[in-house]
Amino acid sequence: MADAVAVQDQDVELLEETARVARDLRAEVAHRIVGQEDVVEGLLLALLANGHALLVGVPGLAKTLLVSTLAEVLDLEFSRVQFTPDLMPTDITGTEVIEEDRTTGRRLFRFVKGPIFANVVLADEINRTPPKTQAALLQAMQEKTVTAGGETHTLPRPFFVLATQNPIEQEGTYPLPEAQLDRFMFELRIGYPSRAEEEEVAMRTTGAAEPQVGRVITGSRLMELQALVRRIPVAPSVAALAVRLVRSTRPDAEETPESIRRHVAWGAGPRASQYLVLGAKARAAIRGEPVPTYDDVRAVAPMVLAHRVVPSFEAEADGVTPRDVIRTLLEESQAWS
Repeated sequence: MADAVAVQDQDVELLEETARVARDLRAEVAHRIVGQEDVVEGLLLALLANGHALLVGVPGLAKTLLVSTLAEVLDLEFSRVQFTPDLMPTDITGTEVIEEDRTTGRRLFRFVKGPIFANVVLADEINRTPPKTQAALLQAMQEKTVTAGGETHTLPRPFFVLATQNPIEQEGTYPLPEAQLDRFMFELRIGYPSRAEEEEVAMRTTGAAEPQVGRVITGSRLMELQALVRRIPVAPSVAALAVRLVRSTRPDAEETPESIRRHVAWGAGPRASQYLVLGAKARAAIRGEPVPTYDDVRAVAPMVLAHRVVPSFEAEADGVTPRDVIRTLLEESQAWS
């Protein structure tokens, strides 16, 4: 009984720490990044839920700077891979090289680790490289290991892949298929800054001073907060809402409203239900709350569901996007609970 109380007290302290870390992280990132509060929160939720994220935005919106700053604030090793059409899988995962032992003359294979052996890996313009190279990265994301020469190498912990895509320039690209998009917990849309924010960017980035950021938390402590998120309880009714939202994106499900059915060719799979619940738990944790609510599920739904919904021909003809579908679905869901 005493041990159970001690564990509960420890979790309460960890929950308070999670909320404090979230506040400090936002403050430190804001020293370099102007605005983009929703994107920063989305990245924080993905980190706490131990998921990967896809950032979609036009060039020049500081996606790379945001990710590198986040890694610095979290005191994690950062690696950036610029995806190009000639990039090979071994350029990411690593390769074996032959070395000669000068004393014996024997030749041996040695594995040279690729850039994926870091805590935070930025896959810049992931849709610029062929499917074979994309698959190598996504397999490592799923299994968190790399196999070379019959030997399995474990990737460092914690491990996050944050990939970027340019939504407007599609010539010479290899769009990720739906099965591979499903590996990303969140899709985060980065929009243009407001006028005031853009003026602030122009002032900050043209001066002599370079903003510095401080370390907020170590990787080992971050993993403890990730474990806490997993331990946060969720009410059956909240989990039921998450599942119903996911099932309502499938055109052949009985729960699907007619307004959604017409505009969806394929809906989200069961992994989306898991990510909705995990995302809701993480969102509750950064507020210091012990349990997630319906609002937490609805708040993370656009990030979880939009890239998992394939629009129908009718949707494309009507100019309806996956995010429009999710917005309509969330409005309909207000009457469910």
